[in-house]
Amino acid sequence: MSKTIFITGASKGFGKIWAKALLEQGNKVAATARNLAALKDLTGAYGNSVLPIELDVNDHDACFAAVKQAKEHFGSIDVLINNAGYGLFGTIEETTEQEARDQIETNVFGLLWVTQAIIPIMREQGYGHIIQVSSVLGVVSPPVLGLYNASKFAVEAISESLSAEVKGFGINVTIIEPNTFGTDWSGASAVHTKANPVYDELKKAFFGSLTEDAIGIPEATREAILKLIDSKNPPLRLTLGKVAYPWIKQVYEQRLATWEEWKDVSAKAHGK
Repeated sequence: MSKTIFITGASKGFGKIWAKALLEQGNKVAATARNLAALKDLTGAYGNSVLPIELDVNDHDACFAAVKQAKEHFGSIDVLINNAGYGLFGTIEETTEQEARDQIETNVFGLLWVTQAIIPIMREQGYGHIIQVSSVLGVVSPPVLGLYNASKFAVEAISESLSAEVKGFGINVTIIEPNTFGTDWSGASAVHTKANPVYDELKKAFFGSLTEDAIGIPEATREAILKLIDSKNPPLRLTLGKVAYPWIKQVYEQRLATWEEWKDVSAKAHGK
């Protein structure tokens, strides 16, 4: 059955790949991008099945207007894929105030505004599926990407609360947690802090640990997304790639061991 999907950040990477996959399956897509020229290939190939919308998710009012436009054009919105965002590379000390604010503004508030805009539509319909693109770095937090990690931890928290708040309205929420893929996320789309040489060895070790085999092929995610959207009982969380789950499992085992080791101290702190 054909669905209508609203996708942010559809100009490249996962957003463009998933938009094409959904259109190939006969769905309708409201595709947003900061530059509409980046969507010409979609409109050229799929015609009226695509509604291109110019959108900077940092603009609160524009987010609400874009969602309204899509609803008025297609009549309904079955699925939201909040994909817009970028990576900020740099240590905590290196990160400027503006860089930190910009990262949170786009990755957290941009996602929040579009989510808030879509909820009343889906609530009125009595159904819907909100898909939030987080990251494995929204669950584990390695060095050199601290502010990006923080933005995705926030996405995880917002979306988990949201899932409980809207479940009674027939709205499902899924948090997607990809490991590293060969998209433009770490390339031209990324922002880098001004380097402090005292962290050169740390960065060398961190980036050197990322092997070619650990980087997923973006196009290989198409099947997972199509299956997720067609699922009658979608999961709250879905990792993408073969690295994410083992890494999360290892980190949580370490966390549980630490909490267990200090549980007596924790209990005594309760006071009664």
